[in-house]
Amino acid sequence: MNDFAPNGLLKNPHAQSILASTRLRKIRSYPRSRAMLNASKTVVLDCGNGQQLMGEHAAHDVRSKGLITLIHGWEGSSQSTYLLSAGGILFAAGYDVFRLNLRDHGPSHHLNRELFNSARLDEVIGAVKAIHQTYPQQWQFLAGFSLGGNFALRIAAEAANAGLKLDQTVAICPVVDPAKTMIALEQGWWVYEKYFVRKWQKSLRKKINLYPELGYQDSLFKLKTLRDMNSYFIPNHTAFSDADAYFQAYSIADDRLTTLNSPAHIIAAQDDPIILAEDFARLAENQHLSIETKRYGGHCGFVKNYQLDSWLDERLLELINLRRYPTGDPAKTQQG
Repeated sequence: MNDFAPNGLLKNPHAQSILASTRLRKIRSYPRSRAMLNASKTVVLDCGNGQQLMGEHAAHDVRSKGLITLIHGWEGSSQSTYLLSAGGILFAAGYDVFRLNLRDHGPSHHLNRELFNSARLDEVIGAVKAIHQTYPQQWQFLAGFSLGGNFALRIAAEAANAGLKLDQTVAICPVVDPAKTMIALEQGWWVYEKYFVRKWQKSLRKKINLYPELGYQDSLFKLKTLRDMNSYFIPNHTAFSDADAYFQAYSIADDRLTTLNSPAHIIAAQDDPIILAEDFARLAENQHLSIETKRYGGHCGFVKNYQLDSWLDERLLELINLRRYPTGDPAKTQQG
């Protein structure tokens, strides 16, 4: 497909990063996502070990081309603009779509007592296994955005040990080195840090109202920055003693992806203000991993015009179709 070549203001990484999640774009993309939304049903998944996650499954009345599981970014949800936009395009192309909520994202705070943290990989693997078992398809795909892209790649790296079959994984602007991402949020444009502080605090207030025994009511109001919040919640509400150990637990740098045994593709932007493009050079070489880096795009942006159409949605569908129909012609490919 044509390369991503935005014009004017759309070359600005902050414009790209913000436009991707705006309400205006959600309204603009609604006609394309309406069929998926009308077909969607809320599902609670048993992830094992007493853990549950929630998502929304949209299936076709007739046999579909396969199932695509989508994972949102940090403090996003199955209702995030970028997930609805991508899901709508994929559903319209004939794929079933499952939009998964991570723990304490979307309306799922009541399902588990303990707080979300990004090292909780086992329960997300359990969720994907439950999705595949409940909605079996010959073709199974996985895609994630930002932190969801990080989860998707870690899941793909553990797929063989977990007994998961993944035909392809696509990660959009995935977090590579969480410690560097946190520094970028702290030292970059103040809007990003304030956004995540506000969203995280709102989520934590929901949680403490449901589970007051977690005991952080009084502390929450004193925490004004991401560093403050990490310094309090990591030692008190995770299995890690400090931020360095926690960030290392979900980093995908160095040798973390050496166990990939199915196709995985990364889409990134050189001007991403949150995930530094230089981080992708730290990923382990793997015959199954390919990296596509664009000059522009911001963080999970890739808005191609002032009608707020998404180049990313089209590219995601193209990548999945190329895997599904390697000859380029569905008529020449054995139907699943």
